[in-house]
Amino acid sequence: MVAASGGLLVSMLGVAGPANAAPVDQDSGKLNAVDTSNLTAEARQALEAAPAVTVDKDLKWDLETAKVQVTAAPEPEPEPVRVEAAASRTEERTESTSTAAATTTSTTTTETAAPAEESTASEAPASSAGSSIISIAGRYVGTPYVYGGTTPSGFDCSGFTSYVYAQAGITLPRTSGAQAAAGTTVSRANAQPGDLIYSPGHIAIYAGGNTMIDAPRPGKTVQFRQIWMSNPQFIRI
Repeated sequence: MVAASGGLLVSMLGVAGPANAAPVDQDSGKLNAVDTSNLTAEARQALEAAPAVTVDKDLKWDLETAKVQVTAAPEPEPEPVRVEAAASRTEERTESTSTAAATTTSTTTTETAAPAEESTASEAPASSAGSSIISIAGRYVGTPYVYGGTTPSGFDCSGFTSYVYAQAGITLPRTSGAQAAAGTTVSRANAQPGDLIYSPGHIAIYAGGNTMIDAPRPGKTVQFRQIWMSNPQFIRI
């Protein structure tokens, strides 16, 4: 089967061996330009008998295109919200927060609770009998603590000890650290009423046993009370 048109190549089927195609001679209307040397007799006869097809080179083709309308797939519907579950989780978070806040408040209250009041007395203990220093110090029980105070209108800790010792004719330095360095350290077993008791930042007067007299801190007054220092230094002047 052969088809030829305006300069197109000739195609052949049923060829026994290789063949070379040549341009179609449109003037003669025959396919004599094709090399038929290698064709079989039947193929040559079929080639000679095949009609020639011609096509106008200015032929125009009209193609109709169909419009395709594309519709987008609908958005998936959102899953319904479980109102009860959400409300339950909200209540759980609220309850958890309230519990944590209560715990924090409880802890803070425990940590910031005021310490218990020290055991105090308005009179000198019997163990201090005979001490002139304790006798003088006992006169000022009830005097308010005043920061920097050095007189009976108000004392701080070292102001009180220096004033009491001054009444006994003994001059002490102004600060607690300097007063501790002004005397001789003695053991607690050998301490006597009237000796100084020193702990970094505070100084008092030993009253015998496990008691002392001092000007404690702002809001307090001069008083006899239990020794609260864990490892006090006893100083003899």
